[in-house]
Amino acid sequence: MRNGNTAMSSVGTVARTTRAERRPARRGRRSVVAGALLAGDAMVAIAAAVAASGLLQLGGVPVQANAALAGPLTLPTLAVLPIFAALGLYGSDGPSPPERLRLRALGLVLYAIACLLVAAGRVTPHHLGAITLVAGLLLVLGYYSEWAVQRVLIRAGAWGAPTLIIGADEAGRALARTLLAQPELGLRPIGIVADRIPEAPPEQLPLVDSLDATGLSSAEVIVFSSCAELARHDGIRSGAGPSARLLLAQRIEDLQDLWLQVRPLGGAVGLEIRRELYRPRNLLLKRMLDGVLAGLGLLVVAPLIALLAGLITLADPGSPFYVQVRVGRNGRPIRVLKLRTMYRDAEQRLRDHLEASPAARAEWQRFFKLADDPRVLPKVGHFLRRSSLDELPQLWNILRGDMSLVGPRPFPSYHLDGFGPAFRRLRTSVPPGLTGLWQISARSDGDLAVQESQDTYYIRNWSLWLDLYILLATIPAVLGAKGAR
Repeated sequence: MRNGNTAMSSVGTVARTTRAERRPARRGRRSVVAGALLAGDAMVAIAAAVAASGLLQLGGVPVQANAALAGPLTLPTLAVLPIFAALGLYGSDGPSPPERLRLRALGLVLYAIACLLVAAGRVTPHHLGAITLVAGLLLVLGYYSEWAVQRVLIRAGAWGAPTLIIGADEAGRALARTLLAQPELGLRPIGIVADRIPEAPPEQLPLVDSLDATGLSSAEVIVFSSCAELARHDGIRSGAGPSARLLLAQRIEDLQDLWLQVRPLGGAVGLEIRRELYRPRNLLLKRMLDGVLAGLGLLVVAPLIALLAGLITLADPGSPFYVQVRVGRNGRPIRVLKLRTMYRDAEQRLRDHLEASPAARAEWQRFFKLADDPRVLPKVGHFLRRSSLDELPQLWNILRGDMSLVGPRPFPSYHLDGFGPAFRRLRTSVPPGLTGLWQISARSDGDLAVQESQDTYYIRNWSLWLDLYILLATIPAVLGAKGAR
């Protein structure tokens, strides 16, 4: 009880700060976040204009000599930044990453319209080329600029709105753990309201009783962990400061949380469950994008694949490619193409190793992977697996229609046997992918439960924006060798 009282007292001290004292700190944090994101976008806008100008000149377009074309290449700095600001992209506690990407694309569409209006009556193919190049570069480079700024601000403790969680039950503790583990969500927990000291208080967060919490207006966001907590603490709901944001974090099993549509139902709240990945038009659009991007990707990486194939042959003579039968959409077997990272007698090496090592057997049963895998070729094999470059030949599988760029990874049947029948049906109802949500988060660090959670989330929350976000996030994950084995 002493620890709990101490924690409550410490938070109470925060609560007793005056509104006049809190406003500068709140404005200061928001100004730092907005200024850093704005500066990043400004540098990206200038770089995009310069790069687009250079690319067009390489294509034989005299950009600098064309006064009518020079305007659209300098407009990003003047027009895109206020558009992004108006769309709410310069805060840390705003939309989810896929939604931020969608808003960024919307801002670029508005930018393109503004450019065309400025050049009204004088639009040429050169104008369209310049606008397209600048917008494309701003979308991609802008994402990475935001990603880099976010990481810096997280380390500096400036990212995320101070957030008070209402409810110290299991739902509240789970929410606290999620927010602490994922600071990129933009909600930084500062305390949990508890009517009584819970048996298992959450780590790193002070406990606050409901009376103290009413005055804890240093929180910019107040999150109720369930509908029951919202009803129980109606005083907090009505007494929150005018600038505080109130969120309800009611967990509903097996329900998506991106792109939900709220429908009023005569006093009840209706949530429209959208199954976007099963709509024929979305599958067709996804397939078209897969074909275009995979075809272009194969042209770009073909020399690299040839170089890596030569290194594999030097390490272990034989074919540098490896074909494995995996489970595709609707349970159909597909032949997945990879660069070979293992010895040709890899399976025998694995059996011998598992028989000799109980610890390795336990690791294999949990992850279906080994941190110290005797099958992997020295140097080149480890490099390919760590960098995921061994997956590049699967661009051919994507062109054939066996796979998609983004989706649950194609697993062998023995791997799928580790999951329940309901999840196996869900997982095989969509095309497998070259990369996915699991690859940019846990990769080999995640066990079967993590894989199931990530793949389920992707399937139920799919959109083209989520696919684009995963594709862009794959590059930092691969470069950082996150979870790779």
